[in-house]
Amino acid sequence: MPNVNPEILRWARETAGLTLKEASEKLNLGDARGVAGDERLAAYEVGEVEPSRSLLVRMSKQYRRPLLAFYISSVPRTAERGEDFRTLPPEHSRSQDALVDALIRDVRARQEMVRALLEDDDEAVRLPFVGSMSVREGVEAVLQSIRETLDLDLDQYRGRKGRNGGPDGFAYLRAQAEKAGVYVLLIGSLGSHHTSLDVEMFRGFALADEMAPFIVINDQDSEKAWPFTLLHELCHIWLGQTGVSGASGASAVEQFCNDVAGRLLLPRDEVQNIAYLRGRSFDDTVAAINDFAEARNVSRSMVAYRLFRENIIDREMWSGLSALFRMQWRQARDDRRERNRDRDGGPNYYVVRRHRVGEALLGLARRMLAGQALSPSKAAKLLGVKPSNVYSMVSSGPGSPGSLHKAQG
Repeated sequence: MPNVNPEILRWARETAGLTLKEASEKLNLGDARGVAGDERLAAYEVGEVEPSRSLLVRMSKQYRRPLLAFYISSVPRTAERGEDFRTLPPEHSRSQDALVDALIRDVRARQEMVRALLEDDDEAVRLPFVGSMSVREGVEAVLQSIRETLDLDLDQYRGRKGRNGGPDGFAYLRAQAEKAGVYVLLIGSLGSHHTSLDVEMFRGFALADEMAPFIVINDQDSEKAWPFTLLHELCHIWLGQTGVSGASGASAVEQFCNDVAGRLLLPRDEVQNIAYLRGRSFDDTVAAINDFAEARNVSRSMVAYRLFRENIIDREMWSGLSALFRMQWRQARDDRRERNRDRDGGPNYYVVRRHRVGEALLGLARRMLAGQALSPSKAAKLLGVKPSNVYSMVSSGPGSPGSLHKAQG
């Protein structure tokens, strides 16, 4: 095994969003012989000292990099995110940014695995809608293409009910997208609450691969915002753009994708039904949006955005409404977490994990496991679970654990 490249050690730490002091604490590098832990780490990073295997293993875990990454010859070019469509404040969290990059690396690895499986099993088909449109063709042309390709019906979206009897338009949109060949995942952390990704840092991610396009939605966001984010990221797929989106998007392409998503969920003629809000008070506007959004199974923030884009309310009113709705959602979420903290039990682990992964990825794992084209260990990486949980994970639907074990036996 070649020597470790010290430049890679520094790069891995910095891209993990850690200072020397923070990293030395996470790596349990304490003071030794009068030398502080951060100074000891700095010595490794300039090549004065060769790190031990056990230290490299700890670095691999804390920096979220494969062990072999420390032996590559030069720092890799930063292109993990594709295009960064986010508008972030200068003081944004470096550690959160590093978590976003770690998530994107994980998603890319899954996508590459899916593509390889499809190609090896002769299931790979080029999806003609990926990169089929451009901003020049206009919002109406892109939304019409998405609507026709996915066979979207607004009445079905609004009438879709979940298991608890409440509206679940997201499940309908996700099913239509996955039927067309797009893998839709819900991921808002890297496995623990310590790695939860703030919506301000990351709302969605699109990987515009022509064989296996992926969309990731931050499930830390309001569930009512998921449909809008899914359609927004689908627009990026149609434009052939791989990249990450945040809560605030001031760029022209983000506004374009927002308009596509907004008009799909709330057509212009319906927005004109509340054009009477032009010039009304803030409180009157809030009350009207509450009723209007509830009846159409859309988020209040999205209604406010559509009102702004149709010049029914001004930017100041829109900003105030967005801030209010975001504050109310956060308060409701915190209250719900507080109530659930004292309750016994909770949702079934596998039900939650399946919902996050989506039926498209689960279905692929079932088929490939049954056909012995996928080992349990690789299926675990694909599904984001431990190998011991794979068969329980894929047990619902076609291909139960028993039948899969039998097929492999």
